[in-house]
Amino acid sequence: MGTRLADTLKQTKKTLFSFELLPPPKGQDVQSIYRIIDPLMEYDPVYINVTYHQEEVVYKKLNKNLVEKRTIWKRPGTVAISAAIKFRYKVTVVPHLICGGFTREETENALIDLSFLDIDNILVIRGDPNSNGSVFIPEEGGHAHAEDLVRQVVDMNHGIYLDPDLAEPMPTNFSVGVAGYPEKHPESPNFESDLHFLKRKIDAGAEFIVTQMFFDNEKFYAFEKKCREAGITVPIIPGLKPVTSQKQLSLLPKTFSIDLPEILVKEMLKCKKPEDCYQLGIEWTTEQTQDLIRHGVPVVHFYTMGRADNICAIAKASF
Repeated sequence: MGTRLADTLKQTKKTLFSFELLPPPKGQDVQSIYRIIDPLMEYDPVYINVTYHQEEVVYKKLNKNLVEKRTIWKRPGTVAISAAIKFRYKVTVVPHLICGGFTREETENALIDLSFLDIDNILVIRGDPNSNGSVFIPEEGGHAHAEDLVRQVVDMNHGIYLDPDLAEPMPTNFSVGVAGYPEKHPESPNFESDLHFLKRKIDAGAEFIVTQMFFDNEKFYAFEKKCREAGITVPIIPGLKPVTSQKQLSLLPKTFSIDLPEILVKEMLKCKKPEDCYQLGIEWTTEQTQDLIRHGVPVVHFYTMGRADNICAIAKASF
C-alpha cells in the first residue's frame, strides 16, 4: 500500500518541496522527463505531480478544397510516466485525473490501473475546454464537474464500483486532491461562488488543495483565510511558477486569468536581455517561496513547464 499524501501532510513539521511535470510530447522518450527530475531530487520532493491532457481535434489541410479532421493525443502516457517515476526514484507520485475526454468507465479503469501500480494519490480536476472550443463539454457518459469525479473516487475507496454485481470488490486507497484558485476560477462569476464549489469538493471527500499559480502572496493568504472561514480545514498547498520572459507578462494573465503585480511587470520591462528576465523570475519566486515558508505552509509546489534550472536555483536558496 502506497503512502497517502494527506497523511504525510498532517504529520509534517516543516515546509516541503514538490513540483509538477508535463508528459513529453508524443514521439519523445521518458529520458526527457528524467533530465528534469534528476537535478530536483536533491531537494527531496515530497511528491511529483504529472499532468493529464485530453485529446485534441486538429484539422489538416489536404488540398485547396479538402480538410481532414483528426483527433490526437499530444501528450499521452501519464499513468506510465507516473509508474516509471515512482519506481525509478522511490518518490510519491500524484498524477492528474481529469473529467474531459473520459467516460466514467474509462475513469474507473484508469483508477484500477493506478491502484494496481500502488499509486494511491491523485489530483482531480475538471480540465480545460477542448483546444477547439471555449466551453467545457463533458464526454458522453463522463463527468461535468470535478466534484462528481471526486465522488467516484471516494466510492471506489468504499468498494463501490460501477458494476453493482461484482463479487466482493476490494476498496481502493486513494488520497484525493483538488485545485484551488486564489484569484478565482476564470469561469466563476465571483470569488464567493468559486469558494462554495471548492467547499463542495472537500465535502465530497477531497483531502488537500493545490492552488493555481499566483505572484502576490497576499492573495494566497487572503484565499487561505477565506477557506478557513468557510470551514475548509484540509491542507492548502500554494503553487508557484517563475516568470521567464517578457512575453509571459501578457501570456500568463490571458492563459490562467491571473494578475501580475505592478512592480514585477515594471521590473521585467526594464530588462534588456532575456537572461535578465529569467533571473528576475528566479529572484521574485525565491522571495515568494521564502515568505511562504515563514508563513508555515505545508508544501511549496512548483510548476516546472519543462525546465529544472530555475526551480533548482529557487529550491537551493529556500530549502
